Amino acid sequence: MKSRFWATTISLALASSLVSAQTRITAPPNKYSPTQDVELGRKAADEARNQLPIMRDDAVTSYVENIGRRLVDVIPAELQHPEFRYTFEAVNVREINAFALPGGPMFVNRGMIEAANTEGEVAGVMAHELSHVLLRHGTAQASKATKYEVGQLLGAIGGAIIGGGLGTVVAQGTQFGLGAAFLRFGRDFERQADLEGAQIMALAGYDPHEMANMFKTIEKQSGSGGPEWLSDHPNPGNRYDYINKEAASLRIVNPNRDSEAFNRVRAHLRSLPRAPTTEEATRNSKRGGASPRRTSDRRPPSGRVDPPSSRYQSYNEGDIFQISVPSNWRELPDSNSVTFAPEGAYGDYNGSSVFTHGIQVGLERNESHDLRRATDELVDSLARGNPRLRQDSGYFTTTVDGQRGIHTTLSNVSDATGRDEVIQLITTQTRDGNLLYAVAVAPRDEAGQYDSTFQRVMNSIRLRR
Repeated sequence: MKSRFWATTISLALASSLVSAQTRITAPPNKYSPTQDVELGRKAADEARNQLPIMRDDAVTSYVENIGRRLVDVIPAELQHPEFRYTFEAVNVREINAFALPGGPMFVNRGMIEAANTEGEVAGVMAHELSHVLLRHGTAQASKATKYEVGQLLGAIGGAIIGGGLGTVVAQGTQFGLGAAFLRFGRDFERQADLEGAQIMALAGYDPHEMANMFKTIEKQSGSGGPEWLSDHPNPGNRYDYINKEAASLRIVNPNRDSEAFNRVRAHLRSLPRAPTTEEATRNSKRGGASPRRTSDRRPPSGRVDPPSSRYQSYNEGDIFQISVPSNWRELPDSNSVTFAPEGAYGDYNGSSVFTHGIQVGLERNESHDLRRATDELVDSLARGNPRLRQDSGYFTTTVDGQRGIHTTLSNVSDATGRDEVIQLITTQTRDGNLLYAVAVAPRDEAGQYDSTFQRVMNSIRLRR
């Protein structure tokens, strides 16, 4: 009995020693109050929600919220702020990113979930972002960077635009109003968030080594051509090594070994249409697109439409392309495309926007810079969203504004009307290497009446970049 007692005592002492070896993190000086954090963060979050494509998908939203709540439930007592209101929302964009605002609002990109290999990797990024909030790094940064009072900061946020220019996206480069005031952190703050985040992960039942693994994934997958998480979360040096060292000093409380929820949400995301880039989403927001649809737009399309007008109207879609369409077709911007269709041809069906007559033009990032491969990927993406879609022809060479293009013919059965459809797809590469596509749709029994119209519309496309 005595030897067992001493063995138990030694074991407990060793465990205590390991836990006590964790790094102690102290919040930096801050001239703002926690209540002001809440006020500033709430205003900035409203701006983000107005201009980013927040996912209204219960499966994804509840998944992100569940991870967030699990982390919040284990916040150390010394970092608890009763004033803070933690919210967790998913953003339907492709980049690997997440950001959190003073006082608690957090936004997690769909691309972050899709890039992760485990739930622990998602939790690692969220724990890092949560630690920035708990340590009040946003307003501590503002304390150092500005001499403005909170009212002036609020005014600057109110005038901020999430997409200040194509490829300069505030939610990713994150500069609300006053440059780097809130979310562009230095290496000291980054190291603090890494270490505190690792500690919170362990308390919440996640393996902190997975935070280090996710940062490796971000480094590998964050290519050029767009804003990146790492641009505002600089590596303090040896990040992978010191996170793993910290992880080794921590005891994981009630380890989470359930991967079923992670696998379910990943499968669900794969069933959805491909997410746009943040550049595409914010471009649409900046030009006033994606505005709330009228009540009539939310009904299924009737399929009964007037013939295309012989008069044409030109549209400039930002700095991307110009197009001319029949004057009785309406412009319907979406997050990463624009559709032109007549009254009666567009509407909603089972929560998705559909159209039966008209043309949709959009832009996709073409990471391979290979037109044929990018077109294959686009056709595959269309087929995932339209199970009855079939490719009726091979690929033929065409031109779009003097650029080499690909043309193919597809067929489909409209879910909204049950009618057979003929689809003409044309793709080309823009001068900056992205994929521009045009999808022209008409019912099979009316396709002959639309051939010349579609040809004229396609020929009118002028690339602006």
